Amino acid sequence: MATNLVVRNIDEDIALALKQLAASHGRSAEAEHREILRTVLQRPKRRSVAEVLSSMPDVGEDTDFNFRNG
Repeated sequence: MATNLVVRNIDEDIALALKQLAASHGRSAEAEHREILRTVLQRPKRRSVAEVLSSMPDVGEDTDFNFRNG
């Protein structure tokens, strides 16, 4: 379901920057605003350090990476 959103009290320089960015992308300021919100708010969920580490491939033994012994 679509919802209307009104943003008040925006600094003129921010509104101008939005209009310029929109023009550079060939869309209206309203469409640009929607795209900015979509991009920022629908980012993929951040993974925990444990998730990142567990997804790393097993590529060797710890001694393979010990540069001081080699």
